[in-house]
Amino acid sequence: MSIWVRGAVRLVQQNPVCNIQRQGFSQIQPLRMRFIQFQNATSAGQRIGVELDREKIVDLNSFDSSLPPTMREFLEAGDAAFQTAKRALNSGQHILNRNDLTILAPITNPDKVVCVGMNYVDHCLEQNVPVPKEPIIFSKFPSSIIGPYDSIVLPPESKEVDWEVELAFVIGKRGKNIKEEDAMEYVAGFTVAHDVSARDWQMKKNGKQWLLGKTFDTFCPLGPALVSKDSISDPHGLGIRCRVNGNLVQDSNTNQMVFKTQRDIFLTGTPPGVGVFRKPPIYLKAGDVVECEIDELGVIRNPVM
Repeated sequence: MSIWVRGAVRLVQQNPVCNIQRQGFSQIQPLRMRFIQFQNATSAGQRIGVELDREKIVDLNSFDSSLPPTMREFLEAGDAAFQTAKRALNSGQHILNRNDLTILAPITNPDKVVCVGMNYVDHCLEQNVPVPKEPIIFSKFPSSIIGPYDSIVLPPESKEVDWEVELAFVIGKRGKNIKEEDAMEYVAGFTVAHDVSARDWQMKKNGKQWLLGKTFDTFCPLGPALVSKDSISDPHGLGIRCRVNGNLVQDSNTNQMVFKTQRDIFLTGTPPGVGVFRKPPIYLKAGDVVECEIDELGVIRNPVM
């Protein structure tokens, strides 16, 4: 799924794909960092930080008050912002305990969320359908985005809400008609996404168009961090899995993707194991807890209510 930010950043989430694209980000720096957006009790509004380790966060806005407080604006600021973040990470100052913070989605205000479906070979086999010859595009509304630990709210209009773990990536500069060999130059980083899906609305209603089934409020958890592309070994060789109430329901690898990042800019698709194709089908219910995990990126954990 791809999230398009007008005038600036595009985050691509693989179906799992979210794309957020920012125009105006002239250069992507090869800095090994994990960025987060957060709130705390001592500061008004949201802020941006970079992970020092699993328990500590460097508050970038405290290190330099001229830095913007949102990741979208940070990416739009380009190289200067990244260099400031690097200095903050090396300073050993303005360190916060992660447990004292409310962690938000890495990017919270894109104009668009563009998605690509049916992009895992094993997911196509699960459905007994042909592997697509070109990407299948749909979208989610930006209002569906929530943080990595926020609650998924079951809409009363649906009785068939399902899970889909997905890989998301952020495109850091504007592009068009990009050559395959140049595609990764436009990617700023990656994150974990959950493409929550109301199967009854996706497959039975609204002329079987996917939009309404994919875009209820809270149907796009993202996080826990925006991981710079140079911080991971290979985006097309990452273990990807989903657990519901601790039970492993999806377990695959991004090497199963049909359309790769270098080729299509988008990383798209979910692995097999979704609830709708189980016999009998299984759907999420209030009280469930869904964990979506991708190697080297982290875990998002969302209770269902």
